[in-house]
Amino acid sequence: MGYRVAVVGATGNVGREMLNILAEREFPVDEIVALASRKSLGTECSFGDKTLKTKDLDTFDFTGWDMALFAIGSDATKVYAPKAAAAGCVVIDNSSLYRYDPDVPLIVPEVNPDAIEGYSKKNIIANPNCSTAQMVVALKPLHDRATIKRVVVSTYQSVSGSGKEAMDELWNQTKGLYVPGQEVAPSVYPKQIAFNVIPHIDVFMDDGSTKEEWKMVAETKKIVDPKIKVTATCVRVPVFVGHSESINIETEEFLDEDEARELLREAPGIMVVDKREAGGYVTPIECVGEYATYISRIRQDGTIENGLNFWCVSDNLRKGAALNAVQIAELLGRRVLRKA
Repeated sequence: MGYRVAVVGATGNVGREMLNILAEREFPVDEIVALASRKSLGTECSFGDKTLKTKDLDTFDFTGWDMALFAIGSDATKVYAPKAAAAGCVVIDNSSLYRYDPDVPLIVPEVNPDAIEGYSKKNIIANPNCSTAQMVVALKPLHDRATIKRVVVSTYQSVSGSGKEAMDELWNQTKGLYVPGQEVAPSVYPKQIAFNVIPHIDVFMDDGSTKEEWKMVAETKKIVDPKIKVTATCVRVPVFVGHSESINIETEEFLDEDEARELLREAPGIMVVDKREAGGYVTPIECVGEYATYISRIRQDGTIENGLNFWCVSDNLRKGAALNAVQIAELLGRRVLRKA
């Protein structure tokens, strides 16, 4: 016996990826429905070898459905997630709306699976920000061994994190730069993204940090350990898919780079590719379509007593969003619902 699953926002980048991953991982589905706004009604979406036509989210009754994977942004989630939850359908939400709610667990299954037990307070589980998700997968085994005191992270985030319009903007600006008179002015971003980097993701806050940077701080504390100090600089780069991060950690106990490498190799969800030679590391283009979080460039930081540096790359549409949501659904099935 399988589950009745709804994918909400099925026509977007993340929603389509959710459907792909549910099929790829052979999630035990008895019935699946693709939901979207009325303007997308009837749009076709692929689920394995099946084609689904989207149904109207506004009129959909979630009664009798086991779980709903939401990928529709905070404003729409605020309207529809409580309705689904009240109908007895467990919501797995990809927006930021519930991440900081103390009554809603924020989960990365490789890191804090036991938090799933808290879902029943609101019948909602939150999926973390894409940049946080891949980082905490890497932090967890190192924290368990040596206790991380402080994290300094700089991100190099692809445009797919801003949606399809951002991907189109990068593509059209790149083409336009080669054709006189066809230059494309910034629309999604405040400055040109083609052949450029923009140290600004989400809105600016009073202390000078951006909301994206604040998310990494708050979410790491909630998922891993509230005592960890985190400082982040988040940068948008002209890459279509795949987020990269340069991470520096300071630990309470000394952790040798070789031991760190082995800990990461053995940790769930991680692939270590770390050869000290040209090409002996992973770049964003190589992680596209992959489930793993890739770690490279592991090395001691000699400027502090107990420091390590490493490079972290992952497909943000997968581990940063859709894959993590499906993994939460799998965890929910194993630990709580137990129908399959």
